[in-house]
Amino acid sequence: MIGFQEVFSIDSLKELVGEQGYNDFAVVDTPEVIDDFIYKRPVVAIASKYPIVEVAAVEHDSELANALGLNSEFTFSRKVLRATITLPHIGNTDCYVVHFKSKRPMINVDEHNKELTPEQNIIEILKANVAGGWGSTIQRGSEATLLMIQMITRREATQQPMLLMGDFNNELADGVLSHLLTSTLRFAPAFDAKTYLAKYCLNDSWDLFVKSQLINDEVSNSEVTTKATPLRAPTHYYGASSSVLDYILLSCEFDTSCDDSFFEVSDYSTYNRHLINPEFERDDLSTDHGIVLVTLKLRA
Repeated sequence: MIGFQEVFSIDSLKELVGEQGYNDFAVVDTPEVIDDFIYKRPVVAIASKYPIVEVAAVEHDSELANALGLNSEFTFSRKVLRATITLPHIGNTDCYVVHFKSKRPMINVDEHNKELTPEQNIIEILKANVAGGWGSTIQRGSEATLLMIQMITRREATQQPMLLMGDFNNELADGVLSHLLTSTLRFAPAFDAKTYLAKYCLNDSWDLFVKSQLINDEVSNSEVTTKATPLRAPTHYYGASSSVLDYILLSCEFDTSCDDSFFEVSDYSTYNRHLINPEFERDDLSTDHGIVLVTLKLRA
């Protein structure tokens, strides 16, 4: 399956992926048309070679949002897509596609206000960046939190495996999104917490891949050897800096350390040729992010 962010031309994409064998395709929103062929406010989408049996836009818990101090007008900056896909061996699996709020400041100012002195203009831009950047952080963190709550609720009701993928516009290690990988509980009985946390929490597919590689190395080597942990490739570049902003998170059915797991993450890669070695004729319309690719292998 493939999760897409910033889809403008839904019909064109559906036709394109259909030619590659991804015959099941879904969206839960439509981009805004400005003028004929000009669009804004792109949407997320999913394409699958396996049957999509249910599609829905995730609705957040309004009462919880209010308890968190969010106003009644709060919505996801982009609708979150949930597609239930029937996968081999494991059955119906809830697959979520997201594009969380970007780091672009929510407050805009006139950067060339001729009524202000150069210093005053810079000050206004600075204030807008500080306040607007924090506003975007609040939105992004709130989206992740409210989505995770709905995923847990859905998991409790259906017992179906979960998969979350998309552009998070943030590194997972950052406290803004770290709760997506919650692995401990305060004040809960230790045994119960350990028993049930794995069932309702998510795992970074990169971590599962590294874990799987280590387990396979130990099994295949008669001598205990220490291998360097592979380096994770960035998915986004900004100037001289780089970061991982795109993720695939998986429930315990894909974790080899869980007794009831069906699959292991046998391969993890980031397609980034269009970023590090672009060719105009080939890459002029490519995404500005690296593409995370994960291979799942049925456990023996």
